[in-house]
Amino acid sequence: MTDIKKTGPTGTAPTPAAGPEAITAIPVRHYGRYVSAVIAIGLLASIVYAFSQGQINWGALPDYFFDSRIIRGVGQTLLLTILSMAIGIVGGVLLAVMRLSKNPVTSSIAWSYIWFFRGTPVLVQLFVWFNLGLVFEYINLGPVYKDEWSSFMTPLLTALLGLGLNEAAYMAEICRAGLLSVDDGQTEASHALGMSHSKTLRRVVIPQAMRVIVPPTGNEVINMLKTTSLVAAVQFTELFRYAQDIGQNSGAPVEMYFLAAAWYLIMTSALSVGQYYLERHYARGSSRSLPQTPIQKIRANLLSLGRPKGGTA
Repeated sequence: MTDIKKTGPTGTAPTPAAGPEAITAIPVRHYGRYVSAVIAIGLLASIVYAFSQGQINWGALPDYFFDSRIIRGVGQTLLLTILSMAIGIVGGVLLAVMRLSKNPVTSSIAWSYIWFFRGTPVLVQLFVWFNLGLVFEYINLGPVYKDEWSSFMTPLLTALLGLGLNEAAYMAEICRAGLLSVDDGQTEASHALGMSHSKTLRRVVIPQAMRVIVPPTGNEVINMLKTTSLVAAVQFTELFRYAQDIGQNSGAPVEMYFLAAAWYLIMTSALSVGQYYLERHYARGSSRSLPQTPIQKIRANLLSLGRPKGGTA
C-alpha cells in the first residue's frame, strides 16, 4: 500500500477558505435635491424680503383677526358651505341614480342637468338667480305660496341655489363613478337573495362605493368653502364680504385680504384633517394595513430617535 505524502507541517489542519469580503454600501448622493432646496429657499427668502419692504400694516392683522364681524363671517361661510354641500350631495346621489337608470327619460333629464350646470360658470348662475326679479315680478305657487320675487329671492337663498344646484352636477359624476366601481356581481347576488333594487343600493352598493366617493367629495367640500367667496357679489355677507368692508373702512384693504386668506387656510386645513380620517375609515375593507395617523407618525418618529443605530428599542 502506497503512502500519500501530505504537504505542510505534520498534524496541521488545512486552512479554511476565506469568506467573501463585507460590501460597504455607499448611499447615492442626490445633488439635485440640494440644488432644488437652495433654489426654493432663495425664492422664499426673496418673497419674504419683498413683502417686508412693502407698505403693509402688519399690525392690522392681529387687531382684526378675532373681530366680531370676522368671526361672524367665518360662521356664515361654514354654514353656507354645509348647506350647499348638503344640497349638492343629495342632488348628486339622485342624479347619479337617474343617470344610471335604464329609463331613457330619467337618464336624459339627468344628463341634461349635468350638461347645463357644469357648462356654465357659478358666478353667472348666481347673477341669474339674483336678477330673476327683473323677469318675474311675483312668485306664485298657487295656494301654497305667493310673494314678490325680490322678497322671496333673498341673498341666502340665491347663494344656496347658485352653489348647491351647481355642486349637484359635479357630485352626480362623482357618485356615478363610485357606483360603477362596485362589481355587478354584488348587485346580482343581492337580487338573488330577494333584496329590492333600492335596498341593494342602500345596503350593498353605496357602502362599497364610499371608498371611491369620499376622496373627491372631500375635495369638493374644500373647494366649496373657497367658492363661497363669490356670493359677496349677490350681497350675501360672509368672510370675504366682511373683510372687504372692514378694509374699506379702516384704510387697510390689502391687509384684510391677507387676513381672509389666513382664515381660509385655517378652515381648509381643518377640513383636510377630517377628510384624512374619513378616507382612512372607509379604507378598512380594502387595505390590509391602514395608513398611520399624524399622531402615530409623530409617535413613531419620536420612538425611532431613542433607538440605538442598528438595534431595537
